[in-house]
Amino acid sequence: MENSPFTISEIQISYNPLLPVSKKPRISSSVDAQQVFRQVFDENLLNIKEEAAVLYLNRGNRVVGAYKVSSGGITGTIVDTRLILGIALKALACNIMLAHTHPSGELKPSRADLELTAKLKEAAKFMDITLLDHLIISLEGYYSFADEGIL
Repeated sequence: MENSPFTISEIQISYNPLLPVSKKPRISSSVDAQQVFRQVFDENLLNIKEEAAVLYLNRGNRVVGAYKVSSGGITGTIVDTRLILGIALKALACNIMLAHTHPSGELKPSRADLELTAKLKEAAKFMDITLLDHLIISLEGYYSFADEGIL
């Protein structure tokens, strides 16, 4: 009766981190976050095109992974909330941080940036995942939504 139509299938889950948690960077401020994001983004492209990336963090705000979500054009890039959250669930992330680049060097968020932040924050909340920050990064500096009280 092992392989009968009445046998209940089971899901098996495993988690095999490549590095011990203690070796992963801890994010405790927007300064820490932008330093890690600058390792994810290609510095040679910061003045050329918009890109977006996400840091996935555990409960202790250690980075469990990073993923470049999109690479767009000179004035925009597409960020898919479902993709971000799907990866967060797979990575067992408790917290996430979003960043995108502004090739223009302008650090002020656009209306689309504000809408994306609100949408991602609300969607993540349904899965008990916290959006800790959204950063806009350029060669000249960065802007933190959390530091500015927008989150």
